Amino acid sequence: MDSGERGTRPEARLEHGVADGVATVVISNPAKRNAMTAAMWRALPDLLERLAADPAVRVLVLTGAGDTFCAGADISSLRDSSGDPQVLAVAAEEALAAFPLPTLAAVRGFCVGGGSQLAAACDLRFAEEGASFGVTPAKLGIVYPSSSTRRLVSLIGPAATKHLLFSGELIDTRRALGSGLVDEVLPPGGLDRRVEAYAGILTSRSRLTQAAAKEFAAGRQDRDGYWAEQARGSGDTAEGVAAFLERRTPRFTWTTGAAGGAPTGR
Repeated sequence: MDSGERGTRPEARLEHGVADGVATVVISNPAKRNAMTAAMWRALPDLLERLAADPAVRVLVLTGAGDTFCAGADISSLRDSSGDPQVLAVAAEEALAAFPLPTLAAVRGFCVGGGSQLAAACDLRFAEEGASFGVTPAKLGIVYPSSSTRRLVSLIGPAATKHLLFSGELIDTRRALGSGLVDEVLPPGGLDRRVEAYAGILTSRSRLTQAAAKEFAAGRQDRDGYWAEQARGSGDTAEGVAAFLERRTPRFTWTTGAAGGAPTGR
């Protein structure tokens, strides 16, 4: 793994690496349960932009170092930061939500505050049994951003969102799975294997299908014509049908903007 930021204390950083089409970003601040420092919030959008431009990347996995995903924001670093803490967090969250490829949060341990903010911005969330989730601004007298609140409502509904925001209480994986906050719960020791296997499945599928689905799911109903044009010029449909009939693995070739234009994950 490489460090995603330079010039900060070595124990608080974003690490990243790319292997077999999967980019993995690791939140690492072990002294504070992987809390995000101001520098880490600032670094994430630039790191995501670089990974999105890397032709070797097909899927992004966001996780935490060790046995914790992210315990939120490092309040001490945000207090001393020259920027607005909430603006920094929202900018990072929006950059993650706009990432043009499938994103997956792999969660173990605490996923709280800013950690839940980042996890919710991913397309999917897999969690290990024993993980805890919470959105805790009510404990600090902070107004949770409207964009983050709307994202949470779209994910788990208004009542479940109010339960989390009103109380700041933590919920377990059973409740997170039932509300839709989590897509899969894995037994202890099974998270990494499942994430690796699922990410491998995603890298073998049509990038055209995934990119269009991500936009449509985000509400981009004005892009039907664009995606119809992409499908006609891509050859992916013909390849998929041929591979199915010939009982072989398809070799999809579409890449972003292959037939003109460029999609957006927003």
